[in-house]
Amino acid sequence: MDSNYSNDLELIAALKKGESKSYSFLVDLYHHRLCVYAYGLTNDLSQSEDIVQNVFISIWKQRLNLKDDFSVKNYLYRSVYNEFIDQYRKKRAVVALEKKYIDALSTIVEEDETSLDKLMALVKLEIENLPPKCKQTFILSKQEGLTNIEIAEYLNISIKSVEAHITKAFTILRKSVGDKINGLLFLLFGTQKTSHA
Repeated sequence: MDSNYSNDLELIAALKKGESKSYSFLVDLYHHRLCVYAYGLTNDLSQSEDIVQNVFISIWKQRLNLKDDFSVKNYLYRSVYNEFIDQYRKKRAVVALEKKYIDALSTIVEEDETSLDKLMALVKLEIENLPPKCKQTFILSKQEGLTNIEIAEYLNISIKSVEAHITKAFTILRKSVGDKINGLLFLLFGTQKTSHA
């Protein structure tokens, strides 16, 4: 793999000239990372690979329109996210994505290549380490998509107890990852199961 592109300017210039080795370099460098990110959005391996392939095809077709001074990494992550949204809209007449999650995800897109994986692993670990009742309540809410009333009936506890457990879980998780928690939970649990935050 040619690694002579010391910065985005050189890589973009090579892409605009139509140099195939620059395209190969781009794919080699980002394909796996983008697939991991796309899988976090879709929870579907085949769809995530399709999304990433579409993004790479698009960047090659649109290479002459690329700006000379922008972050290639951020552009790719943003493109994967936009492609996911487009596919999601095609699948569902009513888009259930809430703006706060879209905003939260937008901040995550700006993360370093490796930090997204680290953040998601950290959240999973923190969820595992929650107090038992707190963890059970939180998973029923976020992963299973139950309402607070449904959880209260299922666990035979009061709605106030449910709210207290969920609030406690969010407090613990926010200490680890801050305001990115909503976006990370969205990535972990999918598009339909984070509407009770």
